[in-house]
Amino acid sequence: MGTERFTSEEDDVQTLYNDLADEHLQPLWELTGLLTHEPAVSTQPFRWSGRTLKKLAARSGELIPIDRGGDRRVLACANPGLQGAPFATSTMWAAVQFLNPSEGAPPHRHTPAALRFVLEGEGAWTLVDGDPLHMATGDLVLTPSMTFHEHHNPGAQPMMWMDVLDLPMVAALDAVFFEEGPTEQVDTRTDPLSSSEQHWGGGPGLSPVRHLGKNAAAPHSPLLAYRWADTDRALSRLLDSDSSASETTLRFTNPFSGGDVMPTMRCQMQRVLAGNQSAPRRQTGSQVCAVLHGNGVIHVGNTSFPVESGDIVVIPSWHTWQIRADAELDLFSVSDAPVLESLGLYRETAE
Repeated sequence: MGTERFTSEEDDVQTLYNDLADEHLQPLWELTGLLTHEPAVSTQPFRWSGRTLKKLAARSGELIPIDRGGDRRVLACANPGLQGAPFATSTMWAAVQFLNPSEGAPPHRHTPAALRFVLEGEGAWTLVDGDPLHMATGDLVLTPSMTFHEHHNPGAQPMMWMDVLDLPMVAALDAVFFEEGPTEQVDTRTDPLSSSEQHWGGGPGLSPVRHLGKNAAAPHSPLLAYRWADTDRALSRLLDSDSSASETTLRFTNPFSGGDVMPTMRCQMQRVLAGNQSAPRRQTGSQVCAVLHGNGVIHVGNTSFPVESGDIVVIPSWHTWQIRADAELDLFSVSDAPVLESLGLYRETAE
């Protein structure tokens, strides 16, 4: 597509416009929509049914083998507002990945950072630069930028989880790099406790002195697995500490710096007690959310989505959103807030 050509009824102005287009220039005085009073958002509010995702992933598992030609068996969430792009939002890729029993996905690495959030099941393993990380319901597993990672499922049951990557953001910056792993063989190691958890999972406020200096320059968390048992206990204690509270939110943080787990993605878990509503909120930046437990309704802008365990919901930038919990509801969310904050573009309002 060539540079847009503008027209004028004045001959000399029309000549100017033609000359500008020939040189791939555009007159600002003819352009509209570049600066808007509020964000002009292409991403649409949307919900992918967990039940449907599970059925389609299982069918894919029956029909589509994993091999080096495909590397991963993944169903990408394609937001209907993004003109067919396989992205959940304009800045984040979200998908479900499916592994059959005794199946493995070979190693590779890439500049887009990734995370895995397990909505159901256990028994699969992700290896991140050789560190074996067990995966179970409610666990958050990180795959930082340019770390080799592979998956294997030694169990008797299939395994499915949600992947979220900052791929659209990195692609927009023309910074996507990808490398296949050093071998064709999937590493099937397991370990009761990963190396990252041995060093950094000792407990709140406890960091190993001998490793502090090594992580000073790392932009991501050195702790690569955040376990549901710890998250659940912290949520319960927060609510127990305030008898008037009907909701609470936890942020997954880097134990070394106290910042976000990834430089481009913020991860949080929100719990809303049964029969209650969360406070309405609105912020710049998009969110990908997954319902871990419970059911209810998520209101996003003028749209309301009935939700249950396994559903994935997109909350676009600058859309007011609110949760109504019919049964106690745990909602995991990933947002691009760290990037907006670092650029001074983050805004949040309580409606």
